[in-house]
Amino acid sequence: MRVIIVGGGRVGAHLASLLVAQEHQVTVIELRPRESSTLAQALPANVWRQGNGTDPAVLQQAGIQHAAVVAAVTGQDETNLVITSLARFEFGVPRVVARVNHPQNAWLFTAEMGVDVALNQADLIAHLIAEEMSLGDMMTLLKLRKGEYALVEEKVHPASIAANRPIRELDWPTECILAAIIRRGRLIIPRGGVVLQAADEVLAVVHSTQAAQLAAILGR
Repeated sequence: MRVIIVGGGRVGAHLASLLVAQEHQVTVIELRPRESSTLAQALPANVWRQGNGTDPAVLQQAGIQHAAVVAAVTGQDETNLVITSLARFEFGVPRVVARVNHPQNAWLFTAEMGVDVALNQADLIAHLIAEEMSLGDMMTLLKLRKGEYALVEEKVHPASIAANRPIRELDWPTECILAAIIRRGRLIIPRGGVVLQAADEVLAVVHSTQAAQLAAILGR
């Protein structure tokens, strides 16, 4: 897959390294000479180039017309929005991802501005911290659909509602699916008649708004 990353700071450089390791065709565009020098040391010479990512000519030279994905990850929200608009409306890039630096600007990163996915780092971190604080011993293993759903794991507490009761008798959240139960290292399929035991490790996919309800069933 051909990917163009505009912004060669820590985020862009790390993203490029990950994608290169996965054998994608990557081009990083960076304006600042100091960052370009760092990129020259960290990435192969054919991966990065110095230039202004808001300049259509620079984007064309980088091969944007053949790109499957453009990621605008500079430290300036205004710059990222210009890049996303060019990528989508000037060059018709199928997938456009943008970094949101300031949470108050998140409302600007919409499909009308050419953005398919807006990654608001501050907002994501804040919500993750708040979620982990509120869910007790529940562990989030994987975020799905931009954080709307999550794969979570929690041990059945001896004093929980779920302990020593069949799965079918419990009032599970409406948007929750039990994926597996691990009991003393053995995998158990979570059928309705299975009786949950203390210390069972329950894996479930749950909507973010109902994770606390799931935690209340399995936790103390």
